[in-house]
Amino acid sequence: MSGALTASKDPRRIRRMFADIAPTYDFLNHFLSANRDRAWRREAVRLAGIGPRHRVLDVCCGTGDLALEAWKRLGEEPAGVIVGADFCPEMVHRAMEKKRILERRRERPAAAPFELLVADTLRLPFPEGAFDFVTVGFGIRNVSSLEAGLREMRRVLRPGGRAVILEFATPRSAWFRKLFEVYFHQVLPRLGRWLSSAPDPDLDNAYKYLPDSVDLFPEPQVLCDVLRSAGFAEVAYRLLTFGIAAVHLGVK
Repeated sequence: MSGALTASKDPRRIRRMFADIAPTYDFLNHFLSANRDRAWRREAVRLAGIGPRHRVLDVCCGTGDLALEAWKRLGEEPAGVIVGADFCPEMVHRAMEKKRILERRRERPAAAPFELLVADTLRLPFPEGAFDFVTVGFGIRNVSSLEAGLREMRRVLRPGGRAVILEFATPRSAWFRKLFEVYFHQVLPRLGRWLSSAPDPDLDNAYKYLPDSVDLFPEPQVLCDVLRSAGFAEVAYRLLTFGIAAVHLGVK
């Protein structure tokens, strides 16, 4: 992965990168996080307070794991709805496959709608105030403008609605941070390349992008300031698993 891609976040190359790794994206996420990513998503949904009858939009939804977790909270109330949106069609296709599997297993009631669509987080096709919650899990750092993405999330929230951001962070403990950095920057890219076998030589290694993008993403306190600048109030965050990840909350 070239430094130019990380710095420029060219949407076409980012979309192409995620299209390449879509088939192995879920396996790699679970394997490379020692399955902690599942617990992080559950905690994000719990902290958000998502429940029956809520209207929830999950942006940068990827293969739909965070949206699926929120779907479980809707129960059988027909007024609630989950919408997952991502600008990579291959990722949305994988999310649709997972949704169909749950429906075939009768693990979700038909009364709780779950819609998926291809849409850019910077230009969401929804009116102002359409949702009670807008969530994003490990995706907001990939948009070309963090501030514009947060403002667009706020636009589609109703007054009093809540934004929920789950992202990687840097561990606070010095010894754990060093261990984390070795794994994140040296072990993870090699494992990711070996397991995913991404076919595009120009991208080199899609999972080299992960640590690079995390390094450039604002630390939790700084992200709080960015959220306030985007118009959110009652901004707070909680660190997860020794500070590897963080959940940010903000209210419109």
